[in-house]
Amino acid sequence: MPAPSPSTLTLLVLLPLITWRVYARFRRMVGRQRLSRIRPWITLVIFPVLIVLLGFAAREHLDRLCWLAGGLGLGAWLGVFGLGKTRFEPTPQGLFYTPNAHLGIALSLLFVARIVYRLVEVYLIAPGMPNGLGDFARSPLTLAVFGLLAGYYISYAFGLVRWRFRVLRAKREREALKGDAEFSVDRAGADKPHQVD
Repeated sequence: MPAPSPSTLTLLVLLPLITWRVYARFRRMVGRQRLSRIRPWITLVIFPVLIVLLGFAAREHLDRLCWLAGGLGLGAWLGVFGLGKTRFEPTPQGLFYTPNAHLGIALSLLFVARIVYRLVEVYLIAPGMPNGLGDFARSPLTLAVFGLLAGYYISYAFGLVRWRFRVLRAKREREALKGDAEFSVDRAGADKPHQVD
């Protein structure tokens, strides 16, 4: 019996990781969740870096850069649309939000289709071909799909950060007004003349 090829072993190692990430992404895209202080910022840092790297890899092909930019634009619009459909809940237990389920399912399916397409391409269609960042940036469709997802995540994360800042600012303002009102009541009580019997 021949030994499995390195690409088969790599696929077997990566498959559980990919399955776990797809499951985690699906849960995050359709269910109620607590707003993390860190996760939106990670998205706002990592995705622009990936976009710059892909843009650099595709720099000699204007058509590919246009596909990436088109995907980014459409993704940013979807992010704004998704924020409009999101249910935000500031509660005493923390800040929660529930993304739109239909949009979350559609983007999750697109993400899964993109992974399956890439696995089929790498392991079945052209198993002997090198597959680096330059090869990833060679396909206009891949760049458009990545741009769509990246634009959506960046736009959505930016909206979550803005919402968090607005809620926290409103809370500070309410507490300041409450403190001023209590101070005024205390001062009014202190300024009353005392009656002497």
